[in-house]
Amino acid sequence: MSRPTLRARNQQRARDEIIAAAYELFAERDYADVTVADIADRAKVGRTTFFRYFGDKQEVVFAGEEEWLDDVARRQRELRRGHPPSLPEALALLRDTTEAVCASATRDTARHVLRERLIAENPELGDRAARKQRRIVEMMGEDLRQRGASAETAALAPQLAWACYKTGHEIAAGDPDALWPSVAAAFDRLGVVAGLD
Repeated sequence: MSRPTLRARNQQRARDEIIAAAYELFAERDYADVTVADIADRAKVGRTTFFRYFGDKQEVVFAGEEEWLDDVARRQRELRRGHPPSLPEALALLRDTTEAVCASATRDTARHVLRERLIAENPELGDRAARKQRRIVEMMGEDLRQRGASAETAALAPQLAWACYKTGHEIAAGDPDALWPSVAAAFDRLGVVAGLD
């Protein structure tokens, strides 16, 4: 794997600084009281630079999710392809995928806690989170269809996996260390085991 160019590293650094500045400001004051100009100023970049990386301040809250989704898609591509998955096999695949999403989402525990608070306190962020969640469920279903799963399995398995995630999310109550164990317990209640072959 080749090393990123200097330009690519500088772009990543600027993006990371914008994200860090935004989260610092979101921790200090209400989300509604933070402007794009505030974020750009804290990150020591211009507004134009901010908008090169993010369409609005909401996007900064969800920064990193595209990488999660790319990681999910990559993992799904790497999984063994074979016969069309049955419902139990599809759920086992999605359990593994959901575990990866939980790990990515909670990698930075402080940011996870703040992000969860921001989403809970700001309806516009909650709406955006719900749209992103629907996209994840759609991606899961599309992957299952590409694997040859029946229409019923491709529709039902992602919904059940998402229900397990939402249940675990509610039980974890914002605790990043409790998220995956709570989600795993929901899968366990359905009798879904990881990594069925």
